[in-house]
Amino acid sequence: MFCLSWSSEATLRPDMFSGSAPTVSFPALSDGSPGVKIYIDPFTYEDPDQAVQEFTKEIEPACVRIEEVIGAVDCLPAQLRAGGPPPQLWWLMPLGKKELPVAIKTLKAGYSERQRRDFLSEASIMGQFDQPNIIRLEGVVTKSRPTMIITEFMENGALDSFLRQNDGQFPVIQLVGMLRGIASGMRYLAEMNYVHRDLAARNILVNSNLVCKVSDFGLSRSLEEDTSDPTYTSSLGVRSQKFTSSSDVWSYGIVTWEVASYGERPYWDMSNQDVINAIEQDFRLPAPMDCPLVLHQLMLDCWQKDRNARPKFPDIVSMLDKMIRNPASLKTGGNSIPAGPSSHALLDRGAPDLSSLSSVEDWLSALKMTQYRDSFVGSGFNSLPLVTQLTAEDLQRIGVSLAGHQKKILTSVRSMRDLADQQSPTESV
Repeated sequence: MFCLSWSSEATLRPDMFSGSAPTVSFPALSDGSPGVKIYIDPFTYEDPDQAVQEFTKEIEPACVRIEEVIGAVDCLPAQLRAGGPPPQLWWLMPLGKKELPVAIKTLKAGYSERQRRDFLSEASIMGQFDQPNIIRLEGVVTKSRPTMIITEFMENGALDSFLRQNDGQFPVIQLVGMLRGIASGMRYLAEMNYVHRDLAARNILVNSNLVCKVSDFGLSRSLEEDTSDPTYTSSLGVRSQKFTSSSDVWSYGIVTWEVASYGERPYWDMSNQDVINAIEQDFRLPAPMDCPLVLHQLMLDCWQKDRNARPKFPDIVSMLDKMIRNPASLKTGGNSIPAGPSSHALLDRGAPDLSSLSSVEDWLSALKMTQYRDSFVGSGFNSLPLVTQLTAEDLQRIGVSLAGHQKKILTSVRSMRDLADQQSPTESV
């Protein structure tokens, strides 16, 4: 990870930046709406460099210099793929302005002309977008080596890993606010007639203010290759390879499930073919633990088999706005919402089969909480009968401080108690 700054010897001139992201206006729509900006596929250009010139800013290398190595890049989004090294943190420092942290992607040496075209097409796509919930392109370097794509830096990295690192730490209304930001970004893309095709929590980036931004525009244009992930796609989309904004809505429902489950893997360890078969048989993911009923209903709406029955992104934004204005609607617990007359809830693979467990270690392993094994045993909870007596105060004393971990453990403890009660012989009166 490097620090990049504007050179103090260089004079910042307008000609050091070339190109701009033009607004393409069209006549008023039939409903009377004013002209809107419409996405232009950079692959429609015979010369890909022309699209780069039209939609991006060229940053003159003379303006920048490497200052120092400033740390690791573990927090950077690995999903920002371009066939080259992972993104790096640099600093842009325009003269007279505050330094600007950015992420930089480069092409590795020995790339082909097609790889260069694919790489720069992502910049040509990003350069057309200007919305607070879409990752911002700062510029490109194409007139010298290495070729670079420079974007804003998102301090908290990818949403899925960020949620796993902060399991249970946010009130549900804050999670809904994050989902609202993602939906707002997707509404903008849909209005521009742009289909993302790879919407997933791993492709959502989070900044220091917990603002979520849609990123990774590298898949949408690779139509000649079957690269879709059935975990995030309707079975029709996987089989037909025909994607629309409604396909993105399905994927958004999966993202909502990921957020509500704090980054759990959708469909757990099921194979791609098993996922496709389950979806075709009208099975749907169950509500994550403590998920508000209205939020699970939104997921089910997004997973309607008939794409015309799914909500549009403006509708989703409105639904989330209503939830935020009415926090009482975000009640958790209670019975799960039925999946609908034509669909069924998948068995929650995240809940372990308690009847098959024989030790505390097995139980913690099933819960993916093995980091607490020594703490449990050291505190005297070295058998499952003793574990069933656990309280929230015991967990605090043991050292389980994360609210999400406490909920998961206590929920399992209650399930073990219920199982023990069911297996106990009924006393005669």
